[in-house]
Amino acid sequence: MATDTLAAPGTAPAGPRRRSDGGIRGNENLAGWLFVAPVIVILGLFMLLPILMALWVSLTDWNGQGSPFTGDVPFVGGDNYSRLFTEDGLARRDFMTAIRNNIYYVGIVVPVQTALALGLALVVNNRLLKGKGFFRSAFYFPSVTSSVAISVVFLFLFANSGAVNRLLALFGIDGPEWFADGRGVLHLLFGAFGMDDPPAALTSGGPFGLTWWDWLSGPSVAMTSIICLVIWTTSGTFMLMYLAALQNVPVALDEASTLDGASRWQRFRYVTLPLIKPTTFLVVTLGLIGSWQVFDQVYVMSQGDPAKTTLTPAYLSYRTAFRDFDYGSGAAISFVLFLIIILLTLFQRRLMADRDGTRRGRWWRRRVPEGS
Repeated sequence: MATDTLAAPGTAPAGPRRRSDGGIRGNENLAGWLFVAPVIVILGLFMLLPILMALWVSLTDWNGQGSPFTGDVPFVGGDNYSRLFTEDGLARRDFMTAIRNNIYYVGIVVPVQTALALGLALVVNNRLLKGKGFFRSAFYFPSVTSSVAISVVFLFLFANSGAVNRLLALFGIDGPEWFADGRGVLHLLFGAFGMDDPPAALTSGGPFGLTWWDWLSGPSVAMTSIICLVIWTTSGTFMLMYLAALQNVPVALDEASTLDGASRWQRFRYVTLPLIKPTTFLVVTLGLIGSWQVFDQVYVMSQGDPAKTTLTPAYLSYRTAFRDFDYGSGAAISFVLFLIIILLTLFQRRLMADRDGTRRGRWWRRRVPEGS
């Protein structure tokens, strides 16, 4: 019958089932992995693999002779790490001295360079400023100059008869021997108030092998000159980041707050700063990482002297491994430094977390009367 030849309505003709992931987009995942494979191989070969090798070295007592992956190299486990924190000795004292120096270094460099970079960006972003290109280049020029060359120039500036001491002499101030003075700035400040001899309570004990008086020394005079150098050379780079953020701030918001009667400081505090908060997080994070990794300025200008008051963990790691030929301890110091940077970055991220959702609007917003 004719009706027997009619197919049932809504039924598809029999045939091979087509795969759902076929067609043009079928191999997108494979193509993506093929494109990123060279980068993954390069990063794994030149970054991940050396990190794993250094981690292994930090667990051994390798002296740099031969391969560290043979059975002849003694495996010491966590002894290289325990010597830095728990065992009394020169290794722990040097490491804690380096940590103390770096804490003061970070505590001064990061806030000052961030504030200076923001201030320079506000000056350059001023609409009434003429010659913006010149000022941008002038502020950014130290950042692109070789740090070794600038360090050598600062050695001449802070020499005993250098320009800095000559300038201080004009005001009747006898400048110190900058790179030979290991006195702490806080100790000098205490001495100005007649506290030349430390109290017995501050010298009788302290954490990690250093007395409380040592922890309260402050940055040395030599470290202060390095701090001035780093602030001057790094502020230009962060200025450009802030400048890009300021140029993305909507002009309408600034004009609206002006119409609502906000002063210049209030517009900066409640409009500009919240909008450039991601850039501030980036600047502080990069500054924090760079400050804990300071090496080249210390290597060129002081090499940890005088009296180890410019010693930093990065330079101590280099000196322990490549001068004292204790590669295991040097690698252990570098991994402790890596852990410090990670923890501080996470803490900073939590501290600067966006809490705008808990705020009830901006101060300049007018309240609408109920029932209107």
